[in-house]
Amino acid sequence: MDRRRFVMSAALGAAALPGAAGAQTPAEVQWRLASSFPKSLATLNGGVEYLCARVADLTDNRFQIRPAADLAPPFAVLDAAQAGTVEIGVTSPSYYLGKDPAFGFAAAVPFGLTSRQQMAWLRHGGGLDLVNELLKAHGCLGIPAGNTGAQMGGWHRKEIKTPDDFKGLKIRVAGLAGNVLAEMGSEPQQIAAADIAAALAKGTIGAAAWSGPYDDEKLGLSKAAKFYYYPGWWAGNETLWATVNLDKWRDLPATYKAALQAACYDACGWMQARYDAENPPALKRLVTAGAQLRPFPPEVLQAAARASATVMADLAGKSPLFKKTLDSWKPFRDEENAWFGHAEYRFASATYGQAGPAKQ
Repeated sequence: MDRRRFVMSAALGAAALPGAAGAQTPAEVQWRLASSFPKSLATLNGGVEYLCARVADLTDNRFQIRPAADLAPPFAVLDAAQAGTVEIGVTSPSYYLGKDPAFGFAAAVPFGLTSRQQMAWLRHGGGLDLVNELLKAHGCLGIPAGNTGAQMGGWHRKEIKTPDDFKGLKIRVAGLAGNVLAEMGSEPQQIAAADIAAALAKGTIGAAAWSGPYDDEKLGLSKAAKFYYYPGWWAGNETLWATVNLDKWRDLPATYKAALQAACYDACGWMQARYDAENPPALKRLVTAGAQLRPFPPEVLQAAARASATVMADLAGKSPLFKKTLDSWKPFRDEENAWFGHAEYRFASATYGQAGPAKQ
């Protein structure tokens, strides 16, 4: 029995002691969970399964969360949790910018934070309170429940040489990246994971960004386009969230709330570690099979950064909560980058030459 299970079991046992406050063990609870991610994606869906297993383990199986298929479309998981169709969903806030652009900060912001910096902002920089202020308006409470780490720049049917190559480009992308690419002249498309490869192969879209090598390989994107670009400047991380119906959360016993929170944060670490382990060999396999690995030219990155600044300023003028969140997020990002520039980035620069990127 690991330490967290011991602590949770002790808490449950203490509640049952004669004379103890609330002298009975919390009742068994069963919740349904909707996910935005298909079972074919072993890390995204695996993170959901891991979360559910940890909750059961931490509560001696008295609190069970069961994923169920077809309870909500991939882009409507938040809506299902809000309506009470399910008690909890796991999704990316980037799918809900139509409700409020401030959802972008909960997931990923172009030229934004790494996964570690994002968690620092959420847990110690006020970010979690801001995200939950937003979610409360939609009848939910949110807990970070996964992270992909830094993403790639997607699969392209044609080479990207200048910013003009983005003009008129139909590209599958999610989140604030879509706003920025639209500013650059592209036509962003939101397409569910299972349908991306077919749309790319048919030429319905000219490019598609999902996550990184491990997932992209499983989705078969390399069979539909050969140019694989990096970095994914729009997603230095992608934070996934457990969105819990607020009324169901309030009814949950305190020990079960603690178990769910612990399991969600545990799932964040599990998912990031698995991606870090699986992406390197997946990238090698893709390049060996013929993928053409390409960096975005500096001119493209500079144009994207300018477009990003324009979009952020425009959204801040339209959404009070976006501005409030931006005013918290931006100075935090600037301080993080100053520190990482002395430590993490310098360390990476010093060691990167030991084993360079996969050959083109």
